[in-house]
Amino acid sequence: MARLTFSGGIHPYDGKDMSKSKPIKDVDPKGELVYPLSQHIGAPAKPVVAKGDHVLAGQLIAEAGGFVSAPIYASVSGIVKNIEPRRVVTGDNVMSIVIENDGAYEEVEWPAAIDFDSEEYASMTREEKLERIRKAGIVGMGGAGFPTAVKLSPKEPEKMEYVIVNCAECEPYLTSDYRKMLEEPERLIGGLKIALSLFDNARGILAVEDNKPDCITRLKHLTKDETKITVKALKTKYPQGSERQLIFAATGRAINSSMLPADVGCIVNNVDTVISIYNAVMEQKPLMYRIVTVTGDAIADPRNFRVRIGTLYEGLVEEAGGFKEPPVKIISGGPMMGFGIFDLKVPTTKTSSALLCMTKDDVSAMEPSACINCGKCVEVCPGRVVPKKLAEYAEHYDEEAFVKNNGMECCECGCCSYICPAKRPLTQTIKSMRRMQLAKKKK
Repeated sequence: MARLTFSGGIHPYDGKDMSKSKPIKDVDPKGELVYPLSQHIGAPAKPVVAKGDHVLAGQLIAEAGGFVSAPIYASVSGIVKNIEPRRVVTGDNVMSIVIENDGAYEEVEWPAAIDFDSEEYASMTREEKLERIRKAGIVGMGGAGFPTAVKLSPKEPEKMEYVIVNCAECEPYLTSDYRKMLEEPERLIGGLKIALSLFDNARGILAVEDNKPDCITRLKHLTKDETKITVKALKTKYPQGSERQLIFAATGRAINSSMLPADVGCIVNNVDTVISIYNAVMEQKPLMYRIVTVTGDAIADPRNFRVRIGTLYEGLVEEAGGFKEPPVKIISGGPMMGFGIFDLKVPTTKTSSALLCMTKDDVSAMEPSACINCGKCVEVCPGRVVPKKLAEYAEHYDEEAFVKNNGMECCECGCCSYICPAKRPLTQTIKSMRRMQLAKKKK
């Protein structure tokens, strides 16, 4: 099988061996859980509960606040303690529903599950499937947080040719998608079949990096009779899982910053999202859990956990055996694109993929120095821009030159900062200017 890839990219130490061999472990949190009303792109959800209400796991606690929004469900039973601003991983204070867990984990009564051979599924319309996905509160769980029902409702569905499942998991240290592919491949394939049923002319692609040969073998075996689904092996390279690079590697089609995947006939979702689609349509279960990798050299027992959304990060560290030595850097997400955090009293949300706790030996403390014009940042840039120049324009607030030289094409992957021998914060500098330009467009 040919290995598919893109130009540029890097090969950082991946750190995946720490957690990849251990089965997913369930976490039953103690104390309070926090549900930010903004866990997705779009309008914040609107609370439908009040302080003092008793709720069950699986009960709606906040409804979608608009067309581009998503509802939120309680993941435990307990009492609504308050609705108040709480800090999230970005450092922002976000209005949140706080639930005191009663420890009973009492759930709502679920409807009977169905299968693909049932009359109920056979008679289900496209709109009914989308409504179940919408009601379940599913969003892009790879980090973007875009409401999945909206993504699966393009203006011209007949023009969609590919539904791509992003199985690359190219971020170092992260192994949650890997474990899901090994432990729940049937649900992954089932979710893809449901997504394909929404588009008459689409074919499915399971795009897996070739450092996961066991997943490739397993998925190929399970899809051998699926005429509309193909497993494609991608060359292991960061950022292979970035949307633009993934689409190019899997289909040969290119998009830029002003385009959506749908503009080239593609829909892209990640592993956890696609499995959640299966759970929503076949079992009518909302999004209450996600898989989180808790890892790093500071963690006593690195592994993947099935986490109830709303669980505080400090509880995840406790479940992983605590710290075997004090971390000097804590990151929510991966080391390349995650958020550095200083407080473990922040909640797991729908887009929380990992908690990375790094020791002094893993963290570079070098001070930035002058650019030596080596050109390495240009060689590795998957967006085919000149990071050195863009960073200079950003530092001088030269917005016109930044835009003219394709600054908006940066995908903020971090390759340039990683490879820079002068340790210049190229990605962060460019990212700040991009955010400024995007904010202006919204006005």
